[in-house]
Amino acid sequence: MAGGVLVASKNGRQYEGMVTMFVLVTCLVAAMGGLLFGYDLGITGGVTSMEPFLVKFFPGVYKQMKDESGHESMYCKFDNELLTLFTSSLYLAALIASFFASTTTRMLGRKASMFTGGLFFLTGALLNGFAVNIEMLIIGRILLGFGVGYCNQSVPVYLSEMAPAKIRGALNMGFQMMITIGILGANIINYFTSNLESGWRISLGVGAVPAILLCIGSFFLGDTPNSMIERGQKEGAKKMLQKIRGIDNVDEEFQDLIDASEEAKKVEHPWKNITQSRYRPQLTFCSLIPFFQQLTGINVIMFYAPVLFKTLGFGSDASLMSAVISGGVNVVATFVSIFIVDKFGRKILFLQGGVQMFICQIVVGSMIAAKFGVNGEGSIKAYEANRLLFFICAYVAAFAWSWGPLGWLVPSEICSLEVRSAGQATNVAVNMLFTFVIAQVFLAMLCHLKFGLFFFFAGFVLIMTVFIFLFFPETNNVPIEEMNTVWKSHWFWTKFVSDVDVDVDHDHKLVA
Repeated sequence: MAGGVLVASKNGRQYEGMVTMFVLVTCLVAAMGGLLFGYDLGITGGVTSMEPFLVKFFPGVYKQMKDESGHESMYCKFDNELLTLFTSSLYLAALIASFFASTTTRMLGRKASMFTGGLFFLTGALLNGFAVNIEMLIIGRILLGFGVGYCNQSVPVYLSEMAPAKIRGALNMGFQMMITIGILGANIINYFTSNLESGWRISLGVGAVPAILLCIGSFFLGDTPNSMIERGQKEGAKKMLQKIRGIDNVDEEFQDLIDASEEAKKVEHPWKNITQSRYRPQLTFCSLIPFFQQLTGINVIMFYAPVLFKTLGFGSDASLMSAVISGGVNVVATFVSIFIVDKFGRKILFLQGGVQMFICQIVVGSMIAAKFGVNGEGSIKAYEANRLLFFICAYVAAFAWSWGPLGWLVPSEICSLEVRSAGQATNVAVNMLFTFVIAQVFLAMLCHLKFGLFFFFAGFVLIMTVFIFLFFPETNNVPIEEMNTVWKSHWFWTKFVSDVDVDVDHDHKLVA
């Protein structure tokens, strides 16, 4: 079974076409799916640090937080399984939803899956905003998780398929850009609602706004040519390809898409096929990139930034403002990645970001150890707090221009059509699984590992940076239907894909 049409050149064929306003606007609207994910990432930590919210739903945590007896370590003030379940239940639901979303994305199209995700998120946000008991709160979180699962499955694939190869990285990173904007927006809203008696309701309920925008926007989006061909709509697919490329002569690219689709239709079991040796590189990176992304420790900052800053001695308002500052750095650094990813490539960003994150985590862990020790007792002066915040922001910046956006970009662009839905579903599932795990165990890990938690994550950053250096080939500027050429030329992966039968046709194409 073939993997699409490949060209003999190392970097793949470059198709004709312009960067049209239509494709830019379309990708911008689709990327709003990232707002949903980002808003929830940012809102949770602020809400769980609000006293009225804790009093209503988690009185045990509130009592523990206010305990001045000294029996409880400062590192353990927020350690509560029910509280972490409030955060992590969303990601377990997203994990389950990603498998259903894979089928929806393949059979009904990418935009149908995005609309479904927006609808789930809208319902969940409203339930959370009007919650009167813990059951209502958790059900709302589960529905939010379904929305995240559907959007994280469909949006990166949609963006990769709509974008021209030469700016695919920048447009796909629009998804991560929206995630960071969602996080920043959530942090700002938390800051202004934190002193209101029912401010937590506003914070949770405002999540309905990006969900409404996505639901409305999805009605006006066109589906991708790849998806339309996959569902037998060839005439419409060609018109859409002409529209997004801005030219009439798209015959070469269109024929390659048809060839890839015809080969993909021969695949009866995409989940089984992606486990074959010829797809070993795709399965490896669709599994390990999201795994390593979560083991960077970024969600320690994104989920629990206000809780973490409060634990480290920042006041209530100062902890929320610190979260706003780190969220702002997140947005700016993601802008940086959008402008440089297609110029310098994916691999150098992975490596540079890994080195910077490793250094920052070692410094932060050492500073906390020096100031608070193993009991969490101590004080931190203003200039020391600012220095600590600087290194946390430097860590966030490194993630935001490397493992953050690339964690969604690379898995969405490396899979040929016949295993693309399965590959992206694997990416989302692994991402959500370990997001759930980290969210569920972080407060307990902080309690037991204390400052060593930062060294724990630094160790994984070192491992994943070495892994990328050895095994990741550059995928920049390679059309996604011709990605197999990259694996064939790599020193390690060629042993898995070189057994694919190759014939040369009259146009000097390599057909896998």
